Amino acid sequence: MIGTMIRGAAAGGVATWVMDALTTGLMADQSKVEAAREKAAQPHGKSSVDNFIDLVSEQLAWTPDADQRAKLQQGIHYGLGVMPGAFYALLRNRIPFLGAGNGLVYGFLLWAINDEYLATRLGIAGPVDAYPTETHLRGLAGHIALGITTDTALDLLRA
Repeated sequence: MIGTMIRGAAAGGVATWVMDALTTGLMADQSKVEAAREKAAQPHGKSSVDNFIDLVSEQLAWTPDADQRAKLQQGIHYGLGVMPGAFYALLRNRIPFLGAGNGLVYGFLLWAINDEYLATRLGIAGPVDAYPTETHLRGLAGHIALGITTDTALDLLRA
């Protein structure tokens, strides 16, 4: 079980890198108008990860310096692929619909729960309808890529 979770975490890390490459490429083609609308929708003009860092550091009465913040951003971002990847490795063959589409359903669920619900609920992202459709579609494409890559990596790692 531990070995499966470790392989799942590794698969999730690789998948996060793939998702980043895809979404960064899609952002490069984003119009300036859509980019400005997306930025305006973000609380405090910051990404959800930055707002999460602010939320936690406020609770801890601690202000990270620029170097610490940069490390936290990467750690949290990759953690959001690594941790679910570990659990997906355990559950994908036990809960049949979760592994459907070779990770497509998993990626969709991560997008719907994290991006479309939890981030707004926690106040680290703006209201869903404040973001341009392009933002939602880019996030969905990225998470689908993450799900399929996680699933494929798990197959390669025999997890």
